[in-house]
Amino acid sequence: MDIGLGDACVCVSGGSAGMGRAAAEAFAREGAKIAVIGRDAGRLGETASALRKLGSPDVLTAVADIGDTASVDAAFAAIAARWPHLNALVNAAGPQTCGQPWHEIDDARWIDSFSIGALGAMRCVRAALPLLRAAPWARVVNLSAMSTQHHSRGLADYTAAKAALVSISKNMALELACEGILVNIVSPGPVMSANLRAYVSSGSEGSVDPDDLAASGQWLKSRFGSSTDLGRVAHPDEIAPVILLAASRISTFMTGANTNVDGGSHFQ
Repeated sequence: MDIGLGDACVCVSGGSAGMGRAAAEAFAREGAKIAVIGRDAGRLGETASALRKLGSPDVLTAVADIGDTASVDAAFAAIAARWPHLNALVNAAGPQTCGQPWHEIDDARWIDSFSIGALGAMRCVRAALPLLRAAPWARVVNLSAMSTQHHSRGLADYTAAKAALVSISKNMALELACEGILVNIVSPGPVMSANLRAYVSSGSEGSVDPDDLAASGQWLKSRFGSSTDLGRVAHPDEIAPVILLAASRISTFMTGANTNVDGGSHFQ
């Protein structure tokens, strides 16, 4: 099935690792041109090589800190110098989790979590607007988290920032609908990211093999009291198809939606 991404111009912030990398690879398989924004030049270079091998005809990388407006603006200026428009922007970068109770998190940490987890996507969309407006069709997909709907201990700053991102995204969707720019949110459940991999494999009260997604799911359940109906953690590749659909040309009547990709849950 052709979802209209062949030769599309796509940008993924946070695209050199985790769900962002998985999404970028999925775009490459569809034949899209891809810009990847990240902090680590070495990892960006490795990602670019992989995307070309997977079929992307044009790959651009930009080293940027999405917590810094000037850095984000420079990244999108580089994209504008390469392409006349942008069909899809996926914001996958997010803050690190610290595992501390909310009252032990200092102001600097709270501010950083919001700067990366909520305002980072806003900065990217704002900088990308001229390119999105110039495209014959345009989509924005912001990654939030299921933890905003079912709270867990030790994630207060992270979930607060991701909840703010949902609100920001819905306001974007409302204000950009008249221009035909569709903005949607994808909220994954537990995904075996680099952060989670380190967490489950180095727990002070026991650890599990992060490659065993079922065991990792049960390990998380024992600590946070919730799991998925599928009984396991997701692989980043399992989130990518939903991101692609929301970012594609064939998605024409969905905007402001928050799609849960959580392996089945009783979250409300």
